[in-house]
Amino acid sequence: MAKSVLTNVFISLGGTDLSTYCTKAEYKRSAEDKETTNYGSLGSKEFIGGLRSGSLELEFLNDFATGLLDSIMDALVGTVVAFEIRPTQAVVGVSNPKRTGNVLIDSWDAISGGVGDLASVKCSYPTSGVVARAVA
Repeated sequence: MAKSVLTNVFISLGGTDLSTYCTKAEYKRSAEDKETTNYGSLGSKEFIGGLRSGSLELEFLNDFATGLLDSIMDALVGTVVAFEIRPTQAVVGVSNPKRTGNVLIDSWDAISGGVGDLASVKCSYPTSGVVARAVA
């Protein structure tokens, strides 16, 4: 079994590579559980999968300079944009699959922290529509 350490994740939002700002990235996918229990279930609950959903959770080190992270993300609030995430910056392949789709940029907490803290931002964006996994 191959093991890996995340050291150079690729993350793009709206066609802009934001990897150099990102310190944490998580793509999560789930499906609703729909109960189908009936009298034929013999006293055990039964389920099938319902609608799927996902989220892209990111943590950034903010940069307030014109044209950099803060202004990029602030302009995206309220829009649905394309995203791409993969384990490394390397070419997409069987050991470096990419996931692509759309997310709703529903918020941007530009300034958050206490005295002496890094200017970092934690975000969680819901996926919108199908997210594809590709190895080529």
